[in-house]
Amino acid sequence: MNSGKTVFSQIMTYLPMYEFRKCVNRYNGNFHTSSFTCLDQFLSLSFAQLTYRESLRDIEACLRSRQEKLYHLGIRGRISRSTLANANEKRDWRIYADFCQILISQARPLYAEEDFGVELKDTAYALDSTTIDLCLSLFPWASFRKHKAAVKMHTLLDIRGNIPSFIEITDGSVHDVNILDVLVPEPGSFYLMDRGYLDFARLYSFTQLLSFFITRAKKNTKFRRLYSQPVDRNTGLICDQTIMLVTYQSQKDYPDKLRRIKYFDAETDSHLVFLTNNFLLPALMIAHLYKCRWQVELFFKWIKEHLRIKAFYGTSENAVKTQIWIAVSIYVLVAIIRKRLHLKQSLYTILQILSVTLFEKVPLHQLFANFDYKLYSDFKEQNCNQLTLFND
Repeated sequence: MNSGKTVFSQIMTYLPMYEFRKCVNRYNGNFHTSSFTCLDQFLSLSFAQLTYRESLRDIEACLRSRQEKLYHLGIRGRISRSTLANANEKRDWRIYADFCQILISQARPLYAEEDFGVELKDTAYALDSTTIDLCLSLFPWASFRKHKAAVKMHTLLDIRGNIPSFIEITDGSVHDVNILDVLVPEPGSFYLMDRGYLDFARLYSFTQLLSFFITRAKKNTKFRRLYSQPVDRNTGLICDQTIMLVTYQSQKDYPDKLRRIKYFDAETDSHLVFLTNNFLLPALMIAHLYKCRWQVELFFKWIKEHLRIKAFYGTSENAVKTQIWIAVSIYVLVAIIRKRLHLKQSLYTILQILSVTLFEKVPLHQLFANFDYKLYSDFKEQNCNQLTLFND
């Protein structure tokens, strides 16, 4: 790596610029644009994410203070609040959504061999959503409740590496189960979902597409037991049953057999009942797999804490979606860099180092090699509440 490049420029060299230009051309992103291009917008908002800028005024002040370095950062257009606001308002958010999917397609193979605590060769996904609260008077398009606005970020997280493979951003009134209508299951993969996604007609499509689901049963689920498998109660398992649904509507929606597993979780002192269409894995592995669904909750907490997706630089739907997609792109980009440079630091540590060194002219591998990781580990022990997604 050329030591004359700033850290920010070195980070952006990992972007597939040919694919970025294809995304821009697909939606005519630079149409009638003479100075501030889509790339300038992406780089400016990426800088804001990496340095935790709080507003357009904040972004403008920081970048203008280093005006002589902007060209070397790749930013060719003039930075101003009005220009950024106009770009966020009018540039199609799908440009950055498509580009984020390209980054995701590059990141997932890098983490394909990651261990997540369960000996499973197949791909496992955790599906869930998080609600981002908004002010109704500023975001009237994001209907949620009578006196409240919100957007939902529906995410399908690949458990290996904690890389999101599918994201859908909707207003807060869209129920979680509706996302199953736009999700295309992969044959042979496992989908871990909570009770909010329990819709037998939609779940039956997973069975028809040769995919597996693991979800929680509701207390009022009516069924008929066909037969039971023996279980070792010392492991927390209570029963492993093959069942058929018995009510008219549920039997019509799901006419096939289901597997019902009851498990006692000693950690939380609770009884859990799982439903799945997989009859091959051991019952205990099904229970342990479902526990991995918690990774998507950690992912939501992590990005809300360390990326700018709770306070927005614009109030339009386009501006909100643009900011969220660029934030996720930065998350995935740093994950790619972490793997390609074989860095030992956690993603949180890498982001903290980058936030204060973006204008330095230090090679990336040297920047992290010189980092006193033992000193950070001692500090981290004193701050045990810090969320982490990647092990050190």
